Amino acid sequence: MIYYKKNLNTLFLLVLSLCCHSVNAQQMITLNQCYQWAEQNYPLIKQKDLINRSEGLTVSNLDKGILPQISFNGQASIQSEVPVFKIPGINFNGPSKDQYKIYAEVNQPLTELYTVKTQKEFQQAQTAIQQQNLETELYKIRDRINQLFFGILFSEKQLTLNELSRKDIETGIKKVTAAIKNGVDYKSSLDKLKAELIHNEQRNIELNSQRKGFTEMLSFFINKTIDDSTTIQEPGLPNLTDSIKRPEIKTFDLKGKIYAIQEKLIQNKNIPHIGIFMQGGAGQPSPLNFISGNMRPFFLGGLRINWSLNNYYTKKNEKSLIQIDKKNNELQKELFIFNTQLQIKQQNNELIKLNTLIQTDEELVALRNSIKKTSQIQLENGIITSNDYIKEVNAEDQARQNKALHEIQLLIASYNLQFTTAN
Repeated sequence: MIYYKKNLNTLFLLVLSLCCHSVNAQQMITLNQCYQWAEQNYPLIKQKDLINRSEGLTVSNLDKGILPQISFNGQASIQSEVPVFKIPGINFNGPSKDQYKIYAEVNQPLTELYTVKTQKEFQQAQTAIQQQNLETELYKIRDRINQLFFGILFSEKQLTLNELSRKDIETGIKKVTAAIKNGVDYKSSLDKLKAELIHNEQRNIELNSQRKGFTEMLSFFINKTIDDSTTIQEPGLPNLTDSIKRPEIKTFDLKGKIYAIQEKLIQNKNIPHIGIFMQGGAGQPSPLNFISGNMRPFFLGGLRINWSLNNYYTKKNEKSLIQIDKKNNELQKELFIFNTQLQIKQQNNELIKLNTLIQTDEELVALRNSIKKTSQIQLENGIITSNDYIKEVNAEDQARQNKALHEIQLLIASYNLQFTTAN
């Protein structure tokens, strides 16, 4: 007896572990997971790293612009004549007609120590805009994921309802078969119900094919396998507000900040460029003492200034162009917000309509179900024909289909509104 109880406990634990394994093996996919996987799998995501690397290299080059600039120079020349000095009592032959010079120059820019900061700010602002444009493109994937995800859910709801319709038809077949045996109905009535059952099976094939199409496209987008063991979790209705937090808004704001930096860059082009320099080398004659005709070393250093006034001619126009771009950006932002608010109003009206329809759907389904049950009894008693019964079954099925359609449409409309506002 004790041995039997031990075996029974062991068997119970084994069955329990198999059930738990079966539950864990079943994959469940949520809408938010699909958003994340789709963004990670989308080829454009690789551009994030490229943008960051590009910024790093550009900023590094700008930093190197304030380092000492070293150059090596050489020159060999021959000239047709040289200065001749005739001074009584002094023997001076003058420099040679062939002359040579080789030297190195080190130049330390000073103005760039100030201007490079603005150039780095401009590059970082451009990178932020590029990254935000990328975020905007990745965000648009959500709209496509919504279409596929809810397409699968709607197909599954229709399959469930089609199964209920099949059971009603089979119930009718049983009742008509019994009526034929009792001699109160005809075989033609049974054939009509069997024909309707075949139509139901065809509908099942179409819906499975439709679901498979949506599933394959979603699987491709998220790079995950979705099969018959995968459960698509129906999301609840999201919390909705009309405030707009779209990534495009941030792009407009980032562009608005870059115009001030561009004006600084224009201002920097009009300031003097100052630097410290030093030259060292050898020349024949020496560049510092041409009286000596021999190859001699030399060096010199000092402060160098370069101030070009050409940029003053275009400064005013360049600033005016920046102001035009700035106003155009503000106008584009205003237009985007206007169109988005208009879309929000339309979507809110759609939500009101669908909520009202669902309320009437529930009442209509209850009435159609009551009528169908009555027709089952009437069919069994030979009061109505199989045609009449099929008509009531189809009417209830249509009412259920409409309710399922409106429920999915409500979900889609809600998540479309959430996509539009980005809340």
